[in-house]
Amino acid sequence: MKFDPFLRRFFYLCAACSLTSYLSASTIEDSDDVDQKDVNAVREWINAKRQVTVKEIGGALSISGEVRTEFQSTAEVRNGEKQRGRGGPLVKDGHPLPQDTYDIEVNLMLDYRTDTSWGSIKLEFDNDAGIDSGTLNKLKLERAYWGVRVLNGDTYDFDIELGRRRMSTIVDSKLEFDGFFDGAWFKYDQSFDPVGDFYMHAGVFIINENKNQYGYLGELGIYNVGGTGLYTKYSLIDWNTKELHNKIQNRRFDFLVSQWIIGYKFLPARLKKIVQIYLAGLWNSNAHKLKITHHKRANWGSYVGVSIGEIKKKGDWAFDINYQVLAAQCVPDFNANGIGLGNSNNSGFYTVSDKGTGGPSTRRTAGGNVNFRGFQMTLDYLLSNQLNLQQSWQQSITLDDSIGPFRRYKQYEIEFIYSF
Repeated sequence: MKFDPFLRRFFYLCAACSLTSYLSASTIEDSDDVDQKDVNAVREWINAKRQVTVKEIGGALSISGEVRTEFQSTAEVRNGEKQRGRGGPLVKDGHPLPQDTYDIEVNLMLDYRTDTSWGSIKLEFDNDAGIDSGTLNKLKLERAYWGVRVLNGDTYDFDIELGRRRMSTIVDSKLEFDGFFDGAWFKYDQSFDPVGDFYMHAGVFIINENKNQYGYLGELGIYNVGGTGLYTKYSLIDWNTKELHNKIQNRRFDFLVSQWIIGYKFLPARLKKIVQIYLAGLWNSNAHKLKITHHKRANWGSYVGVSIGEIKKKGDWAFDINYQVLAAQCVPDFNANGIGLGNSNNSGFYTVSDKGTGGPSTRRTAGGNVNFRGFQMTLDYLLSNQLNLQQSWQQSITLDDSIGPFRRYKQYEIEFIYSF
């Protein structure tokens, strides 16, 4: 699929008539292709917008936030050797990575919406605690996108959204979609009574703008099939969209991953808590038998779980338990979203570093947060309408000990989340 010419024209158009034009004004001014008067006109329009209040333009502006205090206790072993705490390798200022860690986190969210358009922003400040060990500068732009409603029928609608957000917020999985989606997202939703609520969402995202490299992602599904609470989803993500000069880098992106989820949501009469049972399977159809995988295709994954309850008001609780299996070639290690194996040395599967640098890995050293099996439990309890106490336990072990180092991983986490 060759979308490059279309994408170039699309993004040029956006750059000429949106906020991006203002942020990139110095670059535009140096270009002979753009009329200086047009740039000034855009600047004046933006400055005028700043002087208009929300009350005057209509719509709804909401400001919300979270304050989180978090404690984690982690045990990680690689080939029988501890990777954290006393006895671990000296990797952090001449000290081993701590076994017990404390984090202070603040999330600020701003959302604005009219009848046919919306914008959303989320800033995350996630810092380590401590006078000597603490950090003060970890700021991340977690979400920044805007959207418009193109079609609005009685039983259907079609939206377009552009910007950034986590993949896991727009497509469903417990094993993949940990990366950011920077691109265009198209959403079609329609209700077919009494069949169910159907949706089809798809888009294109930037992998590496320096290499003109893009990826493609889509998911379709149907909820409440026949009014029974049954639902099913199918997603497909294509990372292998450009031939790179480096063979190892080609392998790093050689993924065409399909995922199918089936679930059932219901309300038992005696329990009076919503229960959800779900099962998923994943398959990378691009995987090959390689020396690093002991000459076999390690290209599948699966998870199964059950969740009980929802948290809405003081005293509510919710519990989820699931079991996960992820083979080494199923999803890219940089996009893995499951329990993982700790991976404290930030190793990649095909490369020494999970950033794709450091040269190629071998069958002995192949790491990343893939090639594992394990389970995860999470319990949420609302101490008040604003304060949530969340506890989780997860542990995993290497799935195929003929690939990479043999690893074990355990983690307990307790977190207080105050929302406002």
